Amino acid sequence: MSRRKKNFPCGHKGYGQVCHRCEQKHLTREKNKQRKNEWEETFARDPINLRTLPKNVVVKARRIIRDLQRQKSYIDFHGKRLRHDRFVISIPVTRSYRLLCRDCGTILVPEAVVSHEDYNVCKPGG
Repeated sequence: MSRRKKNFPCGHKGYGQVCHRCEQKHLTREKNKQRKNEWEETFARDPINLRTLPKNVVVKARRIIRDLQRQKSYIDFHGKRLRHDRFVISIPVTRSYRLLCRDCGTILVPEAVVSHEDYNVCKPGG
């Protein structure tokens, strides 16, 4: 006795009770939603807003902030004090982004991660 392929409501053909192609697509979509929600939840722990930045910049900025909180020197990250405001320290995150921190004596307080273009525009005399 041979079985005939069944037409599912989605338009696919196959055997069984459900369309396995559509079921797999649905499971993949649900996993992606869960990963995205987990990623979004990580932003609640950040001391500054990093939501608008690319993922690689967020990951590297978080690592630098974590190391600064553990009393690692900003010089280890090739950070430099700004000439016009010696209390602001610029730390390169990538070629295109800089982490700006304020020197509060014993600790560095992260203020923002800005693109290199925005960073160059905001400097006086630049």
